[in-house]
Amino acid sequence: MAFVAEHSAALLRTAYMLVGDRGKAEDLLQTALTKTYLHWGRIHDRGAAVAYVRRVLANTATSWWRLRSSSEQPVAVFPDHAAPDPIGARDDQLEMWRHLQSLPRRQRTVLVLRYYEDMTESDIADAMGISPGGVKSLASRALARLRTRFGDASANLVPGEVF
Repeated sequence: MAFVAEHSAALLRTAYMLVGDRGKAEDLLQTALTKTYLHWGRIHDRGAAVAYVRRVLANTATSWWRLRSSSEQPVAVFPDHAAPDPIGARDDQLEMWRHLQSLPRRQRTVLVLRYYEDMTESDIADAMGISPGGVKSLASRALARLRTRFGDASANLVPGEVF
């Protein structure tokens, strides 16, 4: 399918930003593309197909998060960690990524969709099933938390250079 060939790399990056793990991101994207394929006939505006897949990504990631949060089990010994992903080669990227991952899921989703995917507040509201005011509130709280964590170092950050 030409759509997958054209948009899969960008959609995989979005999936990665939502779940924070390359393997899970690939699974999330595959699930989202399968769900989209099953409903392809309902998408009348092919130009909106990427937005549709992003919404499926966000909703599926939310569903997975809900399932995981109710089935987590404490362990006595933590498993080994995988090697660091090459996407965070620069220190400021790694630092931003750690802070972004520490945000609550909905705040992180709003920031990823707004600043990484460059979606409008109304598009994010539609994708997440919340009001535009809710998007603004979540974004405001998330940015305030990031500013607090970065402190004076935030003055050196260049907008648009997170990844």
